[in-house]
Amino acid sequence: MTKKKVLVLSDHPLSPSGVGTQTKYMIEALLKTGRYEFICLGGAMKHHDYTPQKVDPWGDDWRIFPVDGYGNHEIIRSVLQKERPDVLWFMTDPRFYGWLWEIENEVRANIPMVYYHVWDNFPPPHFNADFYNSNDLVACISKVTHQIVQKVSPDVESCYLPHAVNENFFHPAKTEEEKAAALNLRERVTQGKQKKIFFWNNRNARRKQSGTLIWWFKEWLDKVGHDKATLLMHT
Repeated sequence: MTKKKVLVLSDHPLSPSGVGTQTKYMIEALLKTGRYEFICLGGAMKHHDYTPQKVDPWGDDWRIFPVDGYGNHEIIRSVLQKERPDVLWFMTDPRFYGWLWEIENEVRANIPMVYYHVWDNFPPPHFNADFYNSNDLVACISKVTHQIVQKVSPDVESCYLPHAVNENFFHPAKTEEEKAAALNLRERVTQGKQKKIFFWNNRNARRKQSGTLIWWFKEWLDKVGHDKATLLMHT
């Protein structure tokens, strides 16, 4: 069986950033099918060594080439010529990929461009229209993003594809030990009271607005009663 070769542009997929983590989850899940191989331009960090890397246990099926930024015109042209990928998949804010969309006519003549995108809020950013229109598919991380892309660029194919979750860590309790641990956590968090627990799992970054969440939650508790709910945050 011939494997589909995917060229990936993102944060370095072994880095702890949100973009890097989601890239890693996506790649690992698809590698397990045995139908894909990946070439990654690992960017958004300072590299002390630019030697290409192979990720264990995948070997040649997952190779990472450290780059400055997210790449450049010549790197993309070189990879297209030497590696002959089947698709280009790239992720992070549009402001980082203006250089890539400048040569979309060259890239899309050879392979489709799939942009994995998030835009957090309305009003629709019509200034992104040229960016959205320069892709074969815009995969949207949130339903809000999907609505925005459909509004700004209705002629571009788009879909809703939410973030991945590592099921090794986040899943309903399966064993008796896990169930006991969950009950013990609830007991510690609520101090034995009948409270509804809200769980926040996110990076402690300013743009995630964790401080605003706490403010809103406190205002809500003022209305419903501070003995009614607890906010549990893992940041």
